[in-house]
Amino acid sequence: METKRKALGKGLEQLFSNEVINFQDYTKEIVDNASSSDILEIPLSEIRSNPYQPRKTFNEETIKELAESIKEHGIIEPVIVKKSIKGYELVAGERRCKAAKEAGLEKIPAVIKDFSDQEMMEVALIENIQREDLNPIEEAVAYQNIIKLSNLTQEEFAKKFGKSRSYVTNLLGLLNLPEETRKLVISKELSMSHARCLSKLNDDYLINTLAEKVVKEGMSVRTLENLINAQELPKKQKQERDNTKNIRNSIYEKLLREKVGTKVKISPKKIEIPYSDEEDLAQILESLGIRIEEI
Repeated sequence: METKRKALGKGLEQLFSNEVINFQDYTKEIVDNASSSDILEIPLSEIRSNPYQPRKTFNEETIKELAESIKEHGIIEPVIVKKSIKGYELVAGERRCKAAKEAGLEKIPAVIKDFSDQEMMEVALIENIQREDLNPIEEAVAYQNIIKLSNLTQEEFAKKFGKSRSYVTNLLGLLNLPEETRKLVISKELSMSHARCLSKLNDDYLINTLAEKVVKEGMSVRTLENLINAQELPKKQKQERDNTKNIRNSIYEKLLREKVGTKVKISPKKIEIPYSDEEDLAQILESLGIRIEEI
């Protein structure tokens, strides 16, 4: 048992060190240090997915390709599981399990290790964060989870996983998108570049509307950027600095201006209607349906 924990612990310690993590080396170490009693042929029907698996979608074509390889060469590397109350929970090797089922196998070789829930989360994140076929939203969720889990700054995370700081920041910004637009990113109808532009906006309704427009019209990223800049639409970062009006407030201001006949300014929790003198004030009040003699 001590040998098992030593092999497992060394890999997990990398998560909190300054070393760049290599998931293939990490899983290889677990398999290489496994004794013959640690590796068993387990029925696929008894293996449940890792509950901390960040990947929600799998490429069916690559699964079929892997299945064909398994039919010809068998399972080259065992998956990693932990024993649960009922059957097993998958720690690493989700695609191999899916491909094995596709290939018609009933059992799969597996290394059985005693993982805690936290360790399962760490391994799932390490595995998926280095997969190039995660969609941007899945990747962003994995980044966010591992940053929280390991208490890393974005800069430390970027250095550790060989990414640029701006890439990490832009990707995490996608998590600010409303659910409808996220789905378009996941389905690849909306590119990450388009999504990055939209993630800087402050109005969910506006984001969803523009996202649908991009998909329907095949709008380029440059055109979307020009559209946003030309209309001076409210951006999250700019709003945090100077409370820039959002697009809805601009509409409300225009309607009020037409109603009262003077400039109106709407800011958070406040409406400002300037007037020059008592007569001007009376005229504004009357335009709002407030009769002076009733005051």
